[in-house]
Amino acid sequence: MGPRITAIIPARFESTRLPGKPLAAIGGKPMIERVVARAAAVPCVGRVLVATDDERIAAAVRGFGGEVVMTKRDHVSGTDRIAEVAAGLDDEVIVNVQGDLPFLEPDMLERAVALVTADPQLQMATVREPIRKREEMDNPNVVKVVTDRDGFALYFSRSPLPYWRDGVDAEIVGYRHLGLYVYRRDFLLKFASMPPTPLERAEKLEQLRALENGYRIRVADCDGGLGIEVDTPADLERANAHVAG
Repeated sequence: MGPRITAIIPARFESTRLPGKPLAAIGGKPMIERVVARAAAVPCVGRVLVATDDERIAAAVRGFGGEVVMTKRDHVSGTDRIAEVAAGLDDEVIVNVQGDLPFLEPDMLERAVALVTADPQLQMATVREPIRKREEMDNPNVVKVVTDRDGFALYFSRSPLPYWRDGVDAEIVGYRHLGLYVYRRDFLLKFASMPPTPLERAEKLEQLRALENGYRIRVADCDGGLGIEVDTPADLERANAHVAG
């Protein structure tokens, strides 16, 4: 029997660009319901929890039969929110699923989970997909990652990574980091208690805290399994158009 695995979806009502985002309707269902269903479709995940501090979100989750855990209101990140929930669990592996990915492919999560369950020494894993357009490399909202030959992250950055000094001469020009994480529970609690590090503060990327403290992050390869990230009203329109076919 493998380790017990729980997926936790941090969800907050406040969003600058799309207030009430978890409750935004996509094809007649609140987005959080679609994310829960995607996480629950991962065969190795035994339980899916929504972590929120908002009763409106909690009521919606209970309404479609999901499990919800109420958290403190003062968390500065989703990682802090899921760590609060994880502290009350005894599951060995915790999966952090973003709440704005209603079309996430379960296979993407499964690949990252498999890296952790296959290696007892591995504390943390995440996911990447190829970048084929130069404009994505130059976009600071697209987080890039470079790895070593064994798939361990060397660095994450908002800057072009790598920098093609002599011009791009390949179909795949880099790799986009997708913010899905798999942690061993004990490491997640330790990670959340660590103070922010210099590179993390500079790039505004939490995962750099792990690298700066000497921990390794294994990166799973995927291609096209993220779907539409719903962060703006325009994204919501695209998501509804996708459902409508």
